[in-house]
Amino acid sequence: MWRRLVCVMCLIPCLVAAEEKLAEDPTRVETKLGLSYDDAFNLSASFAFDAARKINASINKDASEWRLGGSWLFPVGIVNFSFGRNEFTSGAHQTHYSVGTFIPLSYFGFKPFGIEIFPAAGYSHNNGEIICRGNTQSSSFCHGLSNNLDIGLVTLPVKSNGGYLGMFALKPITPALTLILAAGSAKGSNHYSGHAFGAGLGLRINERQSCHFLAYSTDNSYGSESHLGLSYKYTF
Repeated sequence: MWRRLVCVMCLIPCLVAAEEKLAEDPTRVETKLGLSYDDAFNLSASFAFDAARKINASINKDASEWRLGGSWLFPVGIVNFSFGRNEFTSGAHQTHYSVGTFIPLSYFGFKPFGIEIFPAAGYSHNNGEIICRGNTQSSSFCHGLSNNLDIGLVTLPVKSNGGYLGMFALKPITPALTLILAAGSAKGSNHYSGHAFGAGLGLRINERQSCHFLAYSTDNSYGSESHLGLSYKYTF
């Protein structure tokens, strides 16, 4: 059994390298460095150990938001894990841990109108603090609490375990230009819920350089935010 497993793992880099992938493909494993701006500057990087495994990280200017994770690519899809921290303008903050997968439907021969579709699913754990304001349902975590507040607001520590489902899609417009669409929804314990949407364009400058313009919005029980972002990535 172990000998067969080792043989399969040795074949993974060959299977991965056999297919040319778009620069935005979430199953792409490579070493790269990126810089983005969406109300603040962010630095990101990934390091590929081989054709199947990588680690990645990102951090904003003041280190108030960051992410660290990794991926393991298989012939049918990719397994991702990550943990990170988000802050919201309301004063709430969220630390999250997740493990999940992207699966390209083109592997099964499904690529309608040339659109690459990647369903996503996984498990997530959230931990942080929210702000509950008196007589307002400022968050689903405040259910049953905010109506009884005699003070203006209270900081509430909350945890949640749950899962998420999503979709990532890529549609090449020209050899250099790609349309990007993404959506996701999450549910968890303690009334946790959330969703996210995104859309944008990817521009391939050459084999090593690419730029992306993205608009995205997230809204969950910790808070909500919307951004327009521009990023540049260099592949080594």
